[in-house]
Amino acid sequence: MSSVSTNNVNPVLRVAPAAPAEAAAYFRASLVFHADVSDVAAALSAGGDPGFVVLDSRSTEAWDQGHIPGAVHLPTALIPEQAEQLLDKSVPVVTYCWGPGCNGATRSALALAELGYQVKEMLGGFEYWAREGFEYETWEGKQTRDPDPLTAPVDAENCGC
Repeated sequence: MSSVSTNNVNPVLRVAPAAPAEAAAYFRASLVFHADVSDVAAALSAGGDPGFVVLDSRSTEAWDQGHIPGAVHLPTALIPEQAEQLLDKSVPVVTYCWGPGCNGATRSALALAELGYQVKEMLGGFEYWAREGFEYETWEGKQTRDPDPLTAPVDAENCGC
């Protein structure tokens, strides 16, 4: 435990940080469960088999508005009855939904894990995929948006991530 006094301590340190070993275990576990939009995009664009499949857990209307090219469309409610027809249990699945304010990817990841799939959730969802300027497909065809400088640094190779 930290020796920081709770008297007159700012809100950040009112609860002391975890010990380094505990923090390392927590952050390592987080990476086991989550994937970053940029990492998913890099793996998909590298060519060849990325070693995982991307699953869009949103409604058909949302899918039609835009989805990651090559993603499997399987709304969360349909996972129990359709997952085995669309997914191979030996291939990890990366789920996504709209964005950070939506827990659909979390719910679909849970449903898949309960069925025996290896699964990660893509942080940021479709919102951050589009905001970072990655290509997506709609019912009208392929599209991209200009990258949002708040989510996709101009020099992404040197973002420090």
